[in-house]
Amino acid sequence: MRTVLITGANKGIGFETARQLAQSGNFVYLGSRDLQNGQEAANRLKAAGIANVAAIRIDVTDLASVKQAKAELDSQIDSLDVLINNAGISGEQQQYIAESGMESIRTLFETNYFGAVQTTQVMLPLLKRSSAPSIINVSSEIGSLTMQMAAGRSPNWSNFSTYGATKTALNGFTVMLANELREQNITVNSVTPGYTATDLNQFQGFKSVEEGAKPIVQLAMLEDRTVTGRFFKDGGEIPW
Repeated sequence: MRTVLITGANKGIGFETARQLAQSGNFVYLGSRDLQNGQEAANRLKAAGIANVAAIRIDVTDLASVKQAKAELDSQIDSLDVLINNAGISGEQQQYIAESGMESIRTLFETNYFGAVQTTQVMLPLLKRSSAPSIINVSSEIGSLTMQMAAGRSPNWSNFSTYGATKTALNGFTVMLANELREQNITVNSVTPGYTATDLNQFQGFKSVEEGAKPIVQLAMLEDRTVTGRFFKDGGEIPW
């Protein structure tokens, strides 16, 4: 049984990822900024017969909260096998990056980028005690520079320009960290769930949460230790 921590797991794709991974026999910690929301999410899974879950409070934008979550995990487990940096916000729309206020831009980066970075840094000692540790950053195809430059890209992507920039930064973090940790047997990859119907997009996405969680779960369950520093979606690898 592997031990998994998922940030932002009390709802949406994070919750569904937790459900699928727990059903596959992993023990999953559902990270939530609000502990009550996390406990309610864990209780829903337990009511469905999935007992190998627990809630943990973690606000990825608050370093003290991240450190407290790590201390709590230290008291309960010997190592962490998989960290899934899923917590994220989409921000207000339309968010043309040429017009967005700096406060709005900073707010998006604080959660989507800096939150993932500091959570990873704090959790690294626990991950290093695993025999096969993995870090998975939940990104978006909107953060792919190659796909942004493609002639056939969706014009609606401009509504998420600032959000997309945070995911481009997150992808850069994935590559840099993968290179730094390659010799330590820690895999680091990005994955996009695709346009999934969640409150992140006012439930406008065309994919179900079950479909959106699928590539994240597949990456978390992957046993090939040579796969690192790459970007995936449902169906295979995509360009940076």
